[in-house]
Amino acid sequence: MANYKLDKKTEKWIKENRGKGNGKDYHPWLTVRDLPSEGRSHRVMGHLTGRTHHFFSDTELAAFLLIEWNPDVIDIREQFPLRIEDTLSLAEQAKIPHPAASGYHQIMSSDFFVDLSTSTGPQSMAIQVKVSSDLMDPRTVEKLEIERRYWKRKGIPWYLITEKQMPSTVMANLDLLYSARLQDESLEVLFQSLPIYVSTLSDNPNSRLPDIGMLIDHSYSLEPGTSLARLRALAALRVLTFDISIPWNKLVSRDLHVVEDIGLLRAGYAANQ
Repeated sequence: MANYKLDKKTEKWIKENRGKGNGKDYHPWLTVRDLPSEGRSHRVMGHLTGRTHHFFSDTELAAFLLIEWNPDVIDIREQFPLRIEDTLSLAEQAKIPHPAASGYHQIMSSDFFVDLSTSTGPQSMAIQVKVSSDLMDPRTVEKLEIERRYWKRKGIPWYLITEKQMPSTVMANLDLLYSARLQDESLEVLFQSLPIYVSTLSDNPNSRLPDIGMLIDHSYSLEPGTSLARLRALAALRVLTFDISIPWNKLVSRDLHVVEDIGLLRAGYAANQ
């Protein structure tokens, strides 16, 4: 295999242990300060990992929201570096030029490396996110082929996601629910208020959620908007579930369902506080 040459910045990142660690201790290979973004870059606190995640586009952020919503996911590592010895070897085999700049080889990365806990045991998968129009560029396709072969060699499933796999309604709901989880009220207050919401939802199956919120606010002398915000927070915590393909503002009471094992869910959130 051919030798490789790394620039000083890349060598510095390696010494900083970028791309190493798990959970809250993981350090992304790339951060939003390192590269210019073609779209809007984002720094987002992850509810699952308890650390700030770095994304270079709206599409990457959308993919993250989808991934984190999956209850089987236990860790998300973005901008995950690929072992350069392997990518160089695979590029040579495929007769594809390896990514390089100014005479130095570049370390490739996958947008996400995800760990899951499933009924069949722990699993992992790698994900690359692209805007569909990018796939018209031959060079982009070449680099994706190196990445695909890399994960195939590792025996780890690899997926290519574009905005076409992200329904707009689902993404709008996830965006709304993600922000709801940043509410100021404690988990204890939310769980204590749950019986009131469950009872009111059950008694008014065809009512819209804003009407349910106003009803509870009036009944318990709460500030206007308090109960609707709590409903959103409980849904964001998956205490109340619904078909996420239905727009939030179209939901009625009967569309919300209480999770079966509230005690287990509550204990899990308490342990991660």
